[in-house]
Amino acid sequence: MAGDTVEPAAQEFPAFFEAEHLRLGRAIYLLTGDPAEAEELVQEALARAYERWDRVGSMAEPAGYVYRIAANLYLKRLRRRRLLHPLSGEVRETEADPSEQAGRRIDLLAAMATLPVEQRAALVLVEYLGYDAEAAGRILGVKAVSVRVRIHRARTRLREELGGTEDV
Repeated sequence: MAGDTVEPAAQEFPAFFEAEHLRLGRAIYLLTGDPAEAEELVQEALARAYERWDRVGSMAEPAGYVYRIAANLYLKRLRRRRLLHPLSGEVRETEADPSEQAGRRIDLLAAMATLPVEQRAALVLVEYLGYDAEAAGRILGVKAVSVRVRIHRARTRLREELGGTEDV
């Protein structure tokens, strides 16, 4: 019967969700520095992707698309916060989850929080999610060379923040 068939794209979303949910959550956590906010953003982004899964599922990089949705939602929140609380400052301190390993991870998260959002986004896409500069550029809506420049600047600043270590 025609009413009993399920579109192939709709059947693929659960597998996509299982494969990407955790990875996207971790990537957005690196962007926001707040695990609860990251989870909320990823849930919203995945819900929006699910609504359009017939198109999103056929994209070359559906995870990149979902990341971009979550990153855009985060940027919108940042702009709203800055409008409502202009004196609160640009950088928000990150709080470490007590269950997480302390030390270097906390230092890295704090250093990441000092980066401009554009640099953080480029760094997360390339270094954490494994996209090349061209794919990251498509996701961010910029040229690949801009992604490479952002990554270079982010790495330089992280080296300065973390005491000149070369493994950043």
